[in-house]
Amino acid sequence: MDESLAQEYLRELHVVRQLSKHTLDAYENDLKILFEKLKESSTDVSKLTSDQARAWVARLHAQGKSPRSIARTLSAWRGFYLWLANHKKLLAHNPLNDIKAPKRLKPLPKALSVEGAITLVESAGSEEAQEDLFLRVRNKAIFELLYSSGLRLSELLGIDLEPVQTKEFQSAGWIDFDAAEVMVLGKGGKRRTVPVGQAAMLAIKEWIAVRADQLLHSTKDQGNKVQPLFINKQGRRVSSRTVQKHLAELAIKAGLPTHVHPHMLRHSFASHVLQSSGDLRAVQDMLGHASITSTQIYTALDFQHLAQAYDHAHPRAKSKKRESS
Repeated sequence: MDESLAQEYLRELHVVRQLSKHTLDAYENDLKILFEKLKESSTDVSKLTSDQARAWVARLHAQGKSPRSIARTLSAWRGFYLWLANHKKLLAHNPLNDIKAPKRLKPLPKALSVEGAITLVESAGSEEAQEDLFLRVRNKAIFELLYSSGLRLSELLGIDLEPVQTKEFQSAGWIDFDAAEVMVLGKGGKRRTVPVGQAAMLAIKEWIAVRADQLLHSTKDQGNKVQPLFINKQGRRVSSRTVQKHLAELAIKAGLPTHVHPHMLRHSFASHVLQSSGDLRAVQDMLGHASITSTQIYTALDFQHLAQAYDHAHPRAKSKKRESS
């Protein structure tokens, strides 16, 4: 038996299943890899064993092929052997049935460096970032609080100036200025209390003064008991889209090399606190994660930080290429 079987299989995929040329080309390359390995091991296509196939998949993984790529390769091989069994009656059992591709690693959350985060939040208060005093002071308070306490954007936007509780409404969040803490309502309706840093507290107090001055000139009903902490110029609660837009623009002006969104400040908070304290349980509580498994992903970011520090600091960590340059 030779590779003509693979060509016959691919023609059937094209005619019967009408797969795209891109998919067919990918499957053809995958089947070429299969036949190369069969040839190297002097194995007839009908004699392939599960152990052989498993070893070949492991080798692909060791060679640096991504889990996604290996999954597609396995799909091509498995489909081919299923076709051999059902249409050609050459096999009694598909040797690929019990073989699984390596698990795809979840992408690590993107976090700013400590220097990048500080540069970002500090630049929010500069006139270069925003000439309009109202927007400048409000945005600085928002970004400082996001980074200081690791809040989700929805949690931050739900904060009221004063806690309100009536039959019709209960504030989702508020700030305890005496304790320097923020109370928020997180996922699953769970409340939590998170410390607020000094820089964020100062920014919020400055914002409250500007906010009060703005409301004196606003047509917004002053009798409303619910008073959002962060408002637009019309006195209404600021929208998430507005915060996202201003943060992205600020990051560009600050010269950061990546697209910055509000959740990145939450990731940065978690990563930087973990780097400094090593207290995974405390980070879990402050983020409001129900399971510590969700928090453990930040240990990978912490390891990346340590690895980079080692690579830059340890004299034996440098590659020969860098040593000779």
